[in-house]
Amino acid sequence: MTTRTEPPARPLALITGVGRTVGIGAAIARQLAASGWDIAFTYWHAYDARMSWGTEPGATEVIEGLLAERGAATAGIEADLADPDTPARVFDEAERRLGPVTALVMSHCESADSGLLDTTVESFDRHFAVNTRATWLLIREFGRRFTAPPGTGRIISLTSDHTVGNLPYGASKGAMDRITLAAAHELAHLGVTANAVNPGPVDTGWMSEEIRAHCLAATPLGRLGTPQDTAHLVDFLCSPRGQWVNGQLLHSNGGMA
Repeated sequence: MTTRTEPPARPLALITGVGRTVGIGAAIARQLAASGWDIAFTYWHAYDARMSWGTEPGATEVIEGLLAERGAATAGIEADLADPDTPARVFDEAERRLGPVTALVMSHCESADSGLLDTTVESFDRHFAVNTRATWLLIREFGRRFTAPPGTGRIISLTSDHTVGNLPYGASKGAMDRITLAAAHELAHLGVTANAVNPGPVDTGWMSEEIRAHCLAATPLGRLGTPQDTAHLVDFLCSPRGQWVNGQLLHSNGGMA
């Protein structure tokens, strides 16, 4: 963890959902750090503990170390995004420790497999609280606080087109898309771009052999997506070269059909 005591020489990216070293969020953080960004990131180990992969002891410290090796000042922030007060608190903490946020990258999620008939109201509400409401509140905080020069601000959310058997996740991510794309227009006066990225199925430890085989067969390139694939696209979108890409839902999935 690094706390700044002088004006930042590098822009700051706030990345949510960076709980595991093998995750998409961690890959994005490493890539942006290598490209000259300081990194504030959130994690919520209680979510990982509920998932089949479990928690990764020491992950936060390892991630901070990897980012520091790439020249980044870092701030890991534990954050329960199901709490509507959390987004403002996260921005407060990031600003206090590292300065104003120039790029907001949202890779957090709630994801529990269930369909139309077996999804509980509690699970449905939690998915929308984390995947949809928190995205809106994070974007709202970003828009209210953004002070960087026009053309430099970036908002990126990671989405999914899952529906069957993954109903609350897919539905809440679909609503998240609309919020993100609205930001491209409603925050136009700030010169901020906003895009949603669908990385397709990326194996970060959740895939069964059956799912892995299905995804391989459905992808023309004959391989699975990797966290680094997503990180490369996010890195481009956050760079000056990516400024003209705005208000888009981008599919970065190897042509999977």
